[in-house]
Amino acid sequence: MDAHNAIVTKVSERVKHFHSLQQPFRIYHGSTNSTRQSHRNADNTVDTSKLTNILSIDKERSTAIVEPNVPLDALLDETLKVGLMPPVVMELPGITVGGGFSGTSGESSSFRYGAFDSTVESIEIVLADGTISKASRTEKPDLFWGAASAFGTVGVVTLVEVRLKPAKKYVALTYSLSKSATEYCQKFREEIDKNEIDFLDGISYATDSTVVCSGVLVDEIPDGQKQITFSQPSDPWFYLRAQDVQKPLKEGKAVVDYVPIKDYLFRFDRGGFWTARYAFKYFMTPFNSVTRRALNRFMHTRDMFRAMHKSGIQDFHVIQDVGVPFDRAPEFHQWLDDQLSMYPIWLCPLRVRRDDPDSGHGLHAEFADPATTPELLNYGVWGPVDGTRRDAMEANRRLEHKVQDFGGKKWLYGQAYYTEEEFWAHYNRGPYDAVREKYGAGYLPNVYDKVKVDFEAEEAARNETAVKSRLYKSKRLMGLYGVYHAYKGGDYLMKKEKPAKTQPVEEKKAEEKVEKKKAEETKAEEQKTEENKAEENKAVEKKVDETTPVETKAVETKPEESKPEEKKVE
Repeated sequence: MDAHNAIVTKVSERVKHFHSLQQPFRIYHGSTNSTRQSHRNADNTVDTSKLTNILSIDKERSTAIVEPNVPLDALLDETLKVGLMPPVVMELPGITVGGGFSGTSGESSSFRYGAFDSTVESIEIVLADGTISKASRTEKPDLFWGAASAFGTVGVVTLVEVRLKPAKKYVALTYSLSKSATEYCQKFREEIDKNEIDFLDGISYATDSTVVCSGVLVDEIPDGQKQITFSQPSDPWFYLRAQDVQKPLKEGKAVVDYVPIKDYLFRFDRGGFWTARYAFKYFMTPFNSVTRRALNRFMHTRDMFRAMHKSGIQDFHVIQDVGVPFDRAPEFHQWLDDQLSMYPIWLCPLRVRRDDPDSGHGLHAEFADPATTPELLNYGVWGPVDGTRRDAMEANRRLEHKVQDFGGKKWLYGQAYYTEEEFWAHYNRGPYDAVREKYGAGYLPNVYDKVKVDFEAEEAARNETAVKSRLYKSKRLMGLYGVYHAYKGGDYLMKKEKPAKTQPVEEKKAEEKVEKKKAEETKAEEQKTEENKAEENKAVEKKVDETTPVETKAVETKPEESKPEEKKVE
């Protein structure tokens, strides 16, 4: 813990600095699975990127103490060694523990366990004044739930205690086919009521074609069955496998896959669900097993997020996860089909209700009230919009408004196009602001400040240079730029500091060279002057010696007395 405490102390000191100035700051984690643009630079940032360690795994208590920037794949690797796993493992391996808590993250086990923050027992957090504090479900529950889904706007989370559950080697994944939204909603409800089901989600390929995927943890593969994996270059992308099983399902055949637990949990990593297929379209590349295998290096979500952030291609997409009540789901699906027609669509039942007695705090305080918290069906809607950036913005706004009309929730990892008034009409500002005020976070950016899209400011920034403006007008060029940075690697969140305009680095070096030359010339002139003075003194001494011997001592002592003075001047 010594190394951890040393890092947290530095974080605390940095926060105290910003607090003394009442200067808002942002948190630099080192990576992200958000689609929002980054506005970080060295002057406005608290760096937590070194908090990447798993400090302990307690097998007896079934908990893990981890720093916030530990990715889910690294945590899973360690917990599986002792036969345990987190109850909710987000489907992309690069999502971090801190990101799961500070954002709103769900997965195919969330129908049973809720969002990831519902599986967290306690946190360590640096408050907005630099104080290091702890919070849990029973100790400072207002701070605990206020920090959940707050995106770092209450404080800086520096440690997370995650609950664990028994793991098994495989997931037995059973597929079933639904021919309408009403039918898949009914299937989801039936599966939720089965105690043996551990995982549940689905993929809709059209209004009349949805595959529901029900998973059960198992330790053995039955005789005559083989495992199927989704992590190797030659493996199918998961959504293509689910698409292929429709044929035998239509013929009345049962289809069950036995998938290694890690392959199942990160089954959507290769291809980023299915969004990587759009890259093949941009570059006019055939989309088949050969090309997918050849380009596998770029088809993992860590590289895809790097390419996306560098290229800005997400600005021309709808990339949103939204939850609507089950009883409105068929109507909502029809609206999606009419207005956007983006397929496939990811479906995931979510249990968002909080059962803790004192959990009505923060942005989602209403989740603590069972009367106002129905079970939601999440829709992952991800795809390009034909037309301009403004066309994409309008498509996103229509989606936001429709979700609000249906009494649903939009999860805020994606870009938010609400006006401020619209946003706070949809999210619970009172309990959220109460936590921020109590813990001195009022000077920090609020959630809306962090997730909003400032369209006009983005346009102005892009038009600063002809290169940026030209690049933004071609999706193919944007894609190439993103691929280059995916290949290159490196930081894609922190903006590099530019030399001050008044003193470029090259200009400063040139000035230093001139000053050095002037100093050398001045020194040479001073040395020459001293030599001339010495010659004059010698001439005077010689003349005095020849004419008035009596005054020789006085004349001889004057030069000797003047030498120290000359040295002082030098």
